Order: sequence, then structure tokens, then C-alpha cells
Amino acid sequence: MVNDSSVTPANRLGARLPLPLKRLADLAYNYWWSWTSDRISLFQNIDPEEWQRCGHNPVALLETVSYDRLTQVAEDPTYLKRLQTLAAQLDQYMSERNTWANRVAPQISQEHPVAYFCAEFGLHESLPIYSGGLGILAGDHLKSAADLGVPLVGLGLLYRQGYFRQRLSRSGWQEDYYIDNQFEKLPLELMLNDQGSAITIELQVRQRLVRAQIWRVQVGRVSLYLLDTDREDNDPIDRWLTGHLYGGNQETRIAQEVLLGIGGVRALQALGIEPSVYHLNEGHAAFCLLEVAKLEIQRTGKSFYDVEASVRDRSIFTTHTPVPAGHDVFSADLIDSYFAHYWAELGLSREQFLALGARRLGDPWEPFGMTVLALRLTRAANGVSELHGQVSRKMWTILYPDRPEDKVPISHITNGVHARTWTAPLLADLYAQYMGEDWSSHVVDPQMWAKVDQVPDEELWHRHQILKDRLVAHTRFKIKHARQLRGEDHGLIQATNQLLDPKVLTIGFARRFSPYKRGALLLRDFERAIRLFGNPERPIQIVFSGKAHPADEEGKRIIQRLMEWCKHPALQNRVAFVEDYDIFTAQKLVQGVDVWLNNPRRPLEASGTSGQKVCFNGGINCSVLDGWWCEGYQADANGKGINGWAIGEDANTSDQDLQDQIDSESLYQLMEQEIVPLYYDQDENGVPHGWVQMMKASIRTNAPVFNTDRMIADYVAKMYAPGAPIHMEPILASVPS
Repeated sequence: MVNDSSVTPANRLGARLPLPLKRLADLAYNYWWSWTSDRISLFQNIDPEEWQRCGHNPVALLETVSYDRLTQVAEDPTYLKRLQTLAAQLDQYMSERNTWANRVAPQISQEHPVAYFCAEFGLHESLPIYSGGLGILAGDHLKSAADLGVPLVGLGLLYRQGYFRQRLSRSGWQEDYYIDNQFEKLPLELMLNDQGSAITIELQVRQRLVRAQIWRVQVGRVSLYLLDTDREDNDPIDRWLTGHLYGGNQETRIAQEVLLGIGGVRALQALGIEPSVYHLNEGHAAFCLLEVAKLEIQRTGKSFYDVEASVRDRSIFTTHTPVPAGHDVFSADLIDSYFAHYWAELGLSREQFLALGARRLGDPWEPFGMTVLALRLTRAANGVSELHGQVSRKMWTILYPDRPEDKVPISHITNGVHARTWTAPLLADLYAQYMGEDWSSHVVDPQMWAKVDQVPDEELWHRHQILKDRLVAHTRFKIKHARQLRGEDHGLIQATNQLLDPKVLTIGFARRFSPYKRGALLLRDFERAIRLFGNPERPIQIVFSGKAHPADEEGKRIIQRLMEWCKHPALQNRVAFVEDYDIFTAQKLVQGVDVWLNNPRRPLEASGTSGQKVCFNGGINCSVLDGWWCEGYQADANGKGINGWAIGEDANTSDQDLQDQIDSESLYQLMEQEIVPLYYDQDENGVPHGWVQMMKASIRTNAPVFNTDRMIADYVAKMYAPGAPIHMEPILASVPS
């Protein structure tokens, strides 16, 4: 079942390259390259313009760039030494057996790995099969699992057009469009059988037989398998089953979730993989539990209720949102049309099947809930921050009528971020100087991060300013390009050259534009905002980015208002909106801003991870006390923030207008009385020492906790191998230094 190594895409690509460059093909087909210290220049230096045109896709670059240019690179001894060093690091990384996971949890084996199901994965901008936070978290989960040597495989869908692309009209209204992914030019490998044909799985969807082929993405030591129905032997409508991420109607959604869940289990079977644990990252894949039960029924001849405990013992569930719209529910009629053939295979009646997804048993109008199904058939469930765990227990207490709220079996594991992906190379180099060359192998060690205090203020500030320059340049480039595409007048296009000032206090706000996230809160009192942004001596500026869901009209109106403010005479060089938010823009933002702003309505932010990425780069958070910030924020005895700022009160009210008023007033006061004065209190060399001390506190207190190495260790200890004698030793992963 395993692809012949002699005819892999990497080998075919390598055959096109000059002999000294052949190892570039191995690196191109393993996303490990994207979090190495050399990630910026290895491929970019071959042809910077082509690298930009191909969307930072190394496979497309190597297939497109001229052979003449490749031969020029092949005779550059400095480049060849870098390539040889990196290739040797990859070989050592892939062959390492003494990993953290092997030492502390040997019961999780390569023969029986964890199967991690998710509807989206955000690994890199060159593989656009993600929409936002859930996908980025899933990508970071895979990366740290790879670094720590946790035997794990990912299961997802390969979308022909991914999530929608965003462009804004002259009026600032969001327009949605799609671009085809060319799978043959992506770092993907189609899984083939011994006869050289695509390995496929079959399942019934919409009363039709649908076939899906399986692609593999290599993520360090971890394989991510993606299902694709765009095959000629499928009905045309089924070929589009994997067309869009979160696109279409309820029928499309349930069909995709059948494919992800039931098809994902069948894909594992076809690949000869027998997982020890099924990890459902959000409820989209909950149907996989039914397929696991069906396999056990077929194997043992027992009834569904006899195998239910066995299914539960091998399955865990992570819920990611307290927002009701984030929990998929389907009508009984829709379940009938997709599962009338299936419940008989489980030995269940229609009523018994529907009861698996019903919050209120016996209610004929109760829809079928994916989160309910996941909670009923998994042995352990968790929220993604301490507060989210509390909120989730309250949300789902209806399923546990015999238990008090605090005994509802939903725990929490707070999210983190993959430090090696999100830390700017310029700061990674600084950490290597002051914390040790192997700092990235010790990201959970507070004593190591305490050494950030030894970094001279001037040095940290200087590097931060370089990163802010990069953010400003990226923002100007993106906005100028967008204005050119819109055919705006020459003056507006040229005005981008004056947009933003690297010396000005810079705020970042980037996330999905949904009303509860309150993207325009800082501009709620417009006159007060103008005084803040337009202060001639101590101004502020802000960079926005993010998309509104295609069906979210109010979210689109928020973006439209922001675009109007971008052109306001008093704000036009101080407010910027970067279109078509992706991982590349996200990196520039979290690495370059002074302050990261987060102001959702409490308690609707389950965790949030963008602010965690900022911490690794010396940025400072200004956020409501929601999600992870409840755990990260530290204040002194007088209630003044040590490592950032807290907006509003640690409470929530059902009166949204009142909460908005309270929080906006708090935000303005923080800006006027604390944030702006601290930033502009600079010495004769322009170094704000008080500000830099808070930057160091942000790094020192948050970096050792809010990272995916710690998060993966928590999943291993609490979910994947409960009862194993796991201790939080400094995690010495085999990672690139």
C-alpha cells in the first residue's frame, strides 16, 4: 500500500534539478523546511520574483524556474553549504528515535498512532486549505507532535478551491472569489497501491457511491492525509464535494462531514493504519465514531451498545467555541436522507440513531448535533482554555442531568502556538545568542525564558523596529496592489507611500470579522479616536486584516466601515486594512506590531492564539479577559498590568450596548493614560526602556506556557496516554536550532 519510494514526487522533481541541488526536492516535499532557521532564504534566493509569484510554494518554484538559473545556484559554494547543512539536519531529524514521546509515552507507537481529525489545516500559505484559527491551531498541533516525536497522523479534506479569497470593492464591500489549487504543483503526494493506481475509498453520499483518493502531506515526522473527490469516476456534483472549505449549504456541510468522519476512518483502513486514539478536533468529524463502532460490530458480532464503551475508550474530543453557530446541527430530515441506509448497519432504529445526536431525548423537533454526538461517544472532552472549559461545562450540562455543573466531564487544555513557526528569524537569532543555540528545544522552560532580561534594551528594540519596518513595507505593498486592481486614481495609489510610520505606536487587529469580535471598537467614539490617531506628538496607528464569512452581512459592513475610515482625511495614513488575510500576512503582523488588540464580547473567545504568537516576538497584548488571556495576564498589587493590559471588567452582561460602552471607555483610557505615554517615554536614542521592560515581561511570562510543545505534552498526559508517568521535564525535541 505504501508508495514506491523510487517514483515519489520528490524523486521526480529531483531528477529535474542539477545534481548538487537534488536535496532541495526532499526539503520541498516536507513542510519541516518552513520552520527551520533558514526558511526565509533557502528557496527565495533562487528567484525572489518567482517565489512571490508562486505563492511561496517550493515545488512550483523548482518546477518553474529556468534550468539556467538552477545551474547558477548549483555553482554557488555558499548556497551549497547551506543546503548540505539543512539536508543533514532533515536526515537527522527524520531518523531520530530518542524523541521526547518515545521517552515518556512509549505506549503510543508508530504501529498504532493517534489519528487527528480536523476540517482544516493551516500549515503554510502555500497550502490554502484553512480559514482561520481552528486550522492554524491544527497545523501547529501537527508540527509540535512531529518535533516531539508523538506518533500521530492527520486526517482532513483536500479542497480544490479552499476557503474563499477576499477582495474589496471601491465602496469597501467584501467580494468573494475562488482560485483553483493545482494539486500536482503542491507539496503533495497521491497515495498509490502496488499497481501504481490511486488508493481510493468508497462511501455512500446523497444515495450515490462516491470515491475519494488520498493525498499525503509530510509535516516533519507526521503525515497528514487528505481526501479528494475530484475524480472523473464521480458524479459531477460529488466532484465538488471537496471543492470549498465551509462553502455551500447544509447539504454540502453534512456531505463533507460524512466524508471527513466516515471516509477518514476508511482511509486509515486503506492505508493499513490502526489508530490507538481517535482525536476529533471540533465536531465536524464526529461521524467517524459511528464508523469505528461499525467496524467493531463487524469484527465482534456484538451490538452497538455492547461496543459503545470500546469506541468511547479510544476516542477524545476537543471543542473550540462557545458560539452556538460553531456547533453544527442537522435536521432529522437531512439525517434521514444521508443515514437511512447506515443505521441498519449499526443495528439501530431511526429513533435510536437520532437519539445519539439529540440534546433533549424524546423531543421530535430536536436536531442532530455533532457536538452532542462527539460528547456521547468519547471518553474525554476538553475546551481550549480554562475559562472555555467552564463555559463548555455550563453549555452542555443538559447532557448530564445527574451531575452538578462543575462535574460535567469537560476539562480544558489551553491552546498554544508553534514557536518555531511564529518567532521571527531575527528574534530567533537573538534568543540563540542569549538563551543558547538550542533555545527552540526548551520552549517550555521558564528559567530559559528568564534570560530574556539579559538582552540589552537597545538590541531588542532595534530588532523589533526592523520587524515593524517590514510590516509597514508589507502593508504598503498589499494596499497599493489592491488599489491598482480596483483602478483607483493615481493619487490614492501613490498615497500608499506615506501610509503608516514605523516610528509610530502600531496596533494590530486581525481575525475573522464577526460582530461579537467587535472589530471597530477602537473607533466607537470617532472624535476621541481621531484625537488619539492624529495627535501630532504622540500618534497611534492600526493595521486591520481578516475576512467576514460570505453569509455574514454585518461582518462585511464592519469591514466596509473600516475601509471608509482608512480614507478619512484625519485617519488615512494611520488606519490600514490588508486584504485577503493569510498565514504570510499573519506572520508579518504578529512579528511587527507593538500592541495586539483583542476585544470580543465575553465569554465568546474560546482561546485565541494570535496574541500568543505576538508574545514570542516581543509584542504586548491589550485584550479583554477572555480565552487564554485570563491565564496569561499578570498584574501587580495595584492592579496595573505587568505583561500587558486588560480591557474592561472581568465580567460580562447580556446588555451588549452597555458592555460595548464599558469596554470602549476602558480601551480609550488605557490608550490615553498608560499605553501611549509608556511607548513615547523614550531616551535620547529613541529607546522606550519602560516599554521594552514590558516586552520582556510579555516574552518571559507567556512564552514558556502558551506554546504547542506544552500543549502536546498536556494532550499526551491527559488524553492520549492517561495514567502514563509523564512529567514536565524541559522538552528536548529533535528540532532545528
